Amino acid sequence: MEARAPRPGVPVRGSESGRPVMAALDLLGRRWTMRILWELSQAPAGFRELQRRCERMSSSVLTTRLDELTGVRLLTLQPDGYHLTRLGQDLVEALSPLEAWSRRWARETGSIASGGSET
Repeated sequence: MEARAPRPGVPVRGSESGRPVMAALDLLGRRWTMRILWELSQAPAGFRELQRRCERMSSSVLTTRLDELTGVRLLTLQPDGYHLTRLGQDLVEALSPLEAWSRRWARETGSIASGGSET
């Protein structure tokens, strides 16, 4: 059964408008979603490898998130594991300015070294 993921044009958590940006924010705000996208942007992975990379994520949560992300066409399952689709790659690219901003924020607050690879 496909997980019910936020979709443009459909009311989502915190917004009845169905605006695409609200659906995207709902999807990306779900626990572990960003980490999965980040890990797959580094290299494709099968279920067990992805679970290993994501540390303490339960198999049920990983299954749900993979179903959601596949259902909204951000991921695809191929013989060698999960891959970002072109749409998924575009999303990761769109988030690059946020990563750059977060590094500046970390430097300015003295939280972590600017070269840190925290996800």
